[in-house]
Amino acid sequence: MSDAIDFAAQGPVRGATVDYVMQHLRDGIVEGRYAPGQRLIEADLTRELGVSRGPLREALRRLSADNLLEIVPNRGAIVRRLSMREMLELFSIRIALESHAAREATRMLATPGVRARFEADIQPIWLDRPRLADPNYINENRSFHEAIIRATGNERLMALTIQMQLTLLMFQLNGALTADSIATSVVEHRAIATAMLDGDPEAAATQARTHLERARNLAENMPSKVFGNGTRVARL
Repeated sequence: MSDAIDFAAQGPVRGATVDYVMQHLRDGIVEGRYAPGQRLIEADLTRELGVSRGPLREALRRLSADNLLEIVPNRGAIVRRLSMREMLELFSIRIALESHAAREATRMLATPGVRARFEADIQPIWLDRPRLADPNYINENRSFHEAIIRATGNERLMALTIQMQLTLLMFQLNGALTADSIATSVVEHRAIATAMLDGDPEAAATQARTHLERARNLAENMPSKVFGNGTRVARL
C-alpha cells in the first residue's frame, strides 16, 4: 500500500497540502536544490513529500503561473531557465525598483526599530570570510536585497520584488561568478549599506543602481547556452 495520502478525498485539507508542496518547491528553487533547467519528476516528489499526484500537480500548475516552472509536453515540470531578453528586462525593472527602495529604506532607518532589524538582517555582509559561487553566497545576496525592501515597510514593493525572481537570476549567473566578481559584489553591498546607515538616501540609490547595472552587464556577456528560449508552454 502506498504511503502517499489521497488528499483529494479530504476536502479543505487538499488546499493546505498544495500550499505545503508549493512552499517546499519554491524553497528548493530559492536554495538551489532545484536548478534552472532541472526536470522535476512527479514520482520522486510524491514519494519524497508523501502526497498524491493531485495536490502535486496543482502546486506545479501554480508555480508555472508564477513563472518559476514551465510544463513541457512529455517531459513534465522543469525549473524555468530565463531567456536573455527576460533576464535583461527583469534587471531593468529591478534596477528601478531597488534604487527607489534603497532611497526609501534609508529614510525609514531613522526609526530605531527599523534600523535595528536592518542591521541584524545585513550582518553577514560584514563578515570577513571567503565566498564561493554556491547557495550560501546566493542566500546571503538574496537576504541583503530583501533586507533593503523590508526596511521600506512597503508590502507591495516586497511582493513585486519577489516576482522579479532575483534568485533565478543569480542561479543562472552562477557559472559566470568568479572569486573577483563575488568580492566586488560584497564591496558594493557594503557601500550600499554604509550609505543607508549614514542617512544618505541619494548615495544609497546611486550605489544600488551601480551594483545592479554591473550584474546586468555580467549577464549580457554570458554565453547563449545559459539562457532559455523564452517561450511559454502548455500547463498540466
